[in-house]
Amino acid sequence: MADTPVTTTTQTEAKDLAQQYKKVLRRQTIARAIRMRDFYVLLATALGLLFVFKYIPMYGVTIAFKEYNIVRGILGSPWTLKWFDWVFQDPFFFRVLRNTVILAFLRIIFSFPAPIILALLLNEIRSAPYKRTIQSISYLPHFMSWVVLGGIIKELLSMQRGAIPFIMTQLGMEPINFLTDIQMFRGLIVVTGIWQGVGWGTIVYLAALAGVDVQLYESAAIDGANRFQNAIYITIPTLVPVITILFLLSIGNILEFGFDQIFNLYNPVVYEVSDVFETLVYRSGIQGARYSYATAIQLFQNLVGLIVLVLANAIVRRYNEYGVW
Repeated sequence: MADTPVTTTTQTEAKDLAQQYKKVLRRQTIARAIRMRDFYVLLATALGLLFVFKYIPMYGVTIAFKEYNIVRGILGSPWTLKWFDWVFQDPFFFRVLRNTVILAFLRIIFSFPAPIILALLLNEIRSAPYKRTIQSISYLPHFMSWVVLGGIIKELLSMQRGAIPFIMTQLGMEPINFLTDIQMFRGLIVVTGIWQGVGWGTIVYLAALAGVDVQLYESAAIDGANRFQNAIYITIPTLVPVITILFLLSIGNILEFGFDQIFNLYNPVVYEVSDVFETLVYRSGIQGARYSYATAIQLFQNLVGLIVLVLANAIVRRYNEYGVW
């Protein structure tokens, strides 16, 4: 009985201390929020734009399950599943699927490693002005629209006035019309894609390389390692987490090659090897006004990409700790 008041007093003091701690923590949180209000405004703006342009339009997916009528609107249009039957019965569907998968794998094989290789090469350059010049030149195409880049490429490859056919002629070679040659067009798409995106892609890898501990290179130099060995045993392992995440994202977009590049370079002659889901959706949904059918195609494309991403992430997480989630 004598211990009861002491125990009660101790519990009361503990409760008071806990309440005081909560008040102090609340004041600190409010003060921190006020101090960082500019950052919260920027974050709220980004989240608002993401919600308005990415999440609200998701409601439009219901068009794929409706006999959409522009007069009745989405809510007033009747429900139907026929568009998915149309997708798999379309004679062009499997051609588009084949082209998209082939171009996506070519992009993964050739375009994905290109920024890594360029970042490793730039990391070995010791002259800062020369390095900045190379970076600026490689970044430049990224800031140009594919409308402009497509015009430049078409002029360079023009059989009448293009520089590439002229050089081939001067070297005694038979000039090739890359824009209409079915066997060469896919290679043209891959090469021009690398040219447009390789510089910008190196930014992420160079940022990762900036965090490499210099002492690792110093220790390797003491052990007699050359630059190639440094890249193999120090630099590349440092990039593994970034490479893994970007690779998974590329795998997730396996059925999304990109509309702008294909649309500004292809023509009916090379539809057989260049027609992809985005161009089919454009012709069906925009030009043909078959909005429900185009939405069904896009929904199939996104579902396949999601499934591939989940499977690829599960496989990667089985062998290492890195992944998208």
